[in-house]
Amino acid sequence: MRAFGRGVVVLGLVGGLFAGLAPGVGAVGGCEGSVPYVAGSGGYDTYRIPAVVRTDQGALLAFAEGRRGGAGDSGDIDVVVRRSEDGGCTWGPVSVVAAGDGDTRGNPAPVVDPASGDVVLLTSFNGGQVSEAQIMRGEVSAEQSRRVFVQRGTDDGRRFGAPREITGEVKLPGWRWYATGPGHAVALTQGRHAGRLVVPANHSAAPPAGSSDTGQEPRWYGGHALYSDDGGLTWRIGFVDDSYDGVDNANESSAAQLPDGRLYFSARDQHGTSAGHRLDAWSLDGGARLVRPYAVQHSLDDVPIVQGSVLQMPDGGPLLFSGPSVPTARQSMALWRSTDGGRGFTKDRTLSTRRAAYSDLVPLDARTAGILYETGVSGTYETIEFRRLEID
Repeated sequence: MRAFGRGVVVLGLVGGLFAGLAPGVGAVGGCEGSVPYVAGSGGYDTYRIPAVVRTDQGALLAFAEGRRGGAGDSGDIDVVVRRSEDGGCTWGPVSVVAAGDGDTRGNPAPVVDPASGDVVLLTSFNGGQVSEAQIMRGEVSAEQSRRVFVQRGTDDGRRFGAPREITGEVKLPGWRWYATGPGHAVALTQGRHAGRLVVPANHSAAPPAGSSDTGQEPRWYGGHALYSDDGGLTWRIGFVDDSYDGVDNANESSAAQLPDGRLYFSARDQHGTSAGHRLDAWSLDGGARLVRPYAVQHSLDDVPIVQGSVLQMPDGGPLLFSGPSVPTARQSMALWRSTDGGRGFTKDRTLSTRRAAYSDLVPLDARTAGILYETGVSGTYETIEFRRLEID
């Protein structure tokens, strides 16, 4: 096994990590997969929060958070990217897209703008010395609290401009926490909103005056969407899930456009009192409103409390969902499929029984999907691995 440093592609790791693959997880297009990120390499303690998109020219961009001081969610954290031009078999060097410089930048939510071919990347920010709990309790200044940024990748995603703040456009005054995605966003391809960029997100709200709550309670989480109709230049808030009743607490979210044009949203349920850990909803108007509020998706009850990814395969293929498959642990990354637009899912395969957490799905062609996900043997965040999956 060769050392894995900045700009070095792991080849020797692949045979060991992919030994004993589950049925249906075989070699596609000359390789089974690869390991673009390994903890402790490239000047980072840990890599987390994967997101992946396929550019107009067919390259894959694998984004992640590069955490310098440890595995924690706060601190000196950069958003980094690696590029693959052979379908995820090998990867170019690690590049910093948004530098933390002592603060926290993360939650990458990339999407390819269909009009220009540029990669539009949304990320979230907070001061490196503050925690999510402090932000939810309203104990930090606006400057150090959660803020939202957008930047543009030109030349097929090879060059990214500096982050530009859009917090005032997409964050309501009463919100405290804020998170884009994480995972790929969506460019609508049909209907009257074709070309719209839709980013699933979540927030927390401040309790009303007189409440005994601090705002840190899970009930104050809610989901929402933000969207742009001009290729990422300006942004608006779409639907807002603001029940705050503690029953279904929408948190990290992902989205897919179904073949009939509807948008399907899937969200992590952060300790809601209803049975189940996954919530979902649909939109008929490009993310501006929901048909009904988020509700539990019981066909995904095996998924623990964790981020997950959804992807609509092209040419009328199935709707896919990825996530760990042990209800009480982040372990055993699996793939589910739906043939009825998300009304129900069936498990398609288990990729591995190793520890696993966050993931993101990407279409490689009409019958092949890619998955970028956190995994490890003794620790959940040892590597971010990429797999190529044949989809029947």
